[in-house]
Amino acid sequence: MTEFTPMKIIKFVCIGLLCVVIAIVAFNISKLKLISGFAAKNMASCYFLAKQDPTLTENEDNSSFLISLAKTEIDELNKTVTASVFGMSKSKAVYRQGVGVALVSDDKKKLHNNQPNRKQKHINLPYPYGHLAAIDTVFSNINYSELDSVVTNSFVENHPDGIKNTRSILVLYKGKIIAEKYAAGFSKNSLLQGWSITKTLLSTSFGVLEQSGYDIYQPITAFPEWTSKEQQQLNTNHFLQMESGMKWEENYGKVCDVTKMLFKDSDCTQRAIKQPLVATPGTTFYYQSGNSNVLSALLRKQFKTHQEYLDFPYKTYIDKIGMHSMILETDVVGNYVASSYSWATTRDWAKFGQLFLQKGCWNNEQILSPKWVDYVTTPSPNSKGEYGGQWWLNTGGYMPNVPRDCYYADGYQGQRIFVIPSKELVIVRFGVTELGRVGFYPLFDKMVSQICATIH
Repeated sequence: MTEFTPMKIIKFVCIGLLCVVIAIVAFNISKLKLISGFAAKNMASCYFLAKQDPTLTENEDNSSFLISLAKTEIDELNKTVTASVFGMSKSKAVYRQGVGVALVSDDKKKLHNNQPNRKQKHINLPYPYGHLAAIDTVFSNINYSELDSVVTNSFVENHPDGIKNTRSILVLYKGKIIAEKYAAGFSKNSLLQGWSITKTLLSTSFGVLEQSGYDIYQPITAFPEWTSKEQQQLNTNHFLQMESGMKWEENYGKVCDVTKMLFKDSDCTQRAIKQPLVATPGTTFYYQSGNSNVLSALLRKQFKTHQEYLDFPYKTYIDKIGMHSMILETDVVGNYVASSYSWATTRDWAKFGQLFLQKGCWNNEQILSPKWVDYVTTPSPNSKGEYGGQWWLNTGGYMPNVPRDCYYADGYQGQRIFVIPSKELVIVRFGVTELGRVGFYPLFDKMVSQICATIH
């Protein structure tokens, strides 16, 4: 009879664990480059751009099971991060001043280093309209103890009314801060990643262009690749409303269009531009990051020079409203990655929401037409009241206890900017919570409705 000594048991356990690891790697071998790409890009942005502790990034931002398999190495001198999985499938991310981090792929394309020219003037007004301290305002119709309880509960892990891994919450009522809280290690000066809020942010450029005569319903002629009759019917509106009919797979758990675009391509726009259509434009709704990066390419086509393109969002609305912390990241060839990559402080994200709450008016200047705000908050024909023009909507009652006029910018891991006109509220929540969009609905329904209920 075989005697199982402690050492033999440990040996068998180790062999078993090794087999499990080998099986996992074999099963996910096609994902290794995506894993290392995500890990390298995220670590580089968190470290060089947001100045975040690498240990915190590993423990929280890069903590999902597969991403945690990657080992990252920071090169302080060259401002790069290299990541690999068990020594395989290395990915390298490079930081550039003013435009953030890009993954350097194997095709050896020249990495663009141009940065936007920014005029960051000090605005001598209280927050949010300027850079002076916020005015401490007390409203008689607000139950502050209830409000504080709702906000505090969102930072308590496993609280029945909370959302795990919240990093910041800020609530503006009538343009005044009525609640603001940060997790340990974060503050009003911390840069936080917007992820897909970038879609909403960069698409605002077309609202600015529209004021100068740009027609979002005019067929797009900027891309000679679009030769079919249906492609030649595509207009900007189709992409803003996610109704282009473009063939695309948006699944971050596998190798597909969106993950190849973000973690393989040097040019984040070309994969989407070259996709065939599988539906007539304007007949189906399908949320896809490729649509937003087509908009980034289309925006670039509006200018004679790359520099004008880089400057435009900052010049016309970002720096105009004092969002000076904002950084839009570009790919290797200098396109804004409109689908995914932007950073700002919580207070600056709230300014963006306030701009829309005020129908595009800021310090007596009409930066966006009120009609543009109406357009982006009107449901696209086939979204069942869930989506407008790069904004998510509650028109269809997906959060049943939240006012139906609520609309919001939505990013991966629960980044949210809620705008609720009937309550004169902007609510910002940032964190690193691993849930799908549908999974967030009941949590945000509770949080947002409870905040609304504190205003009488």
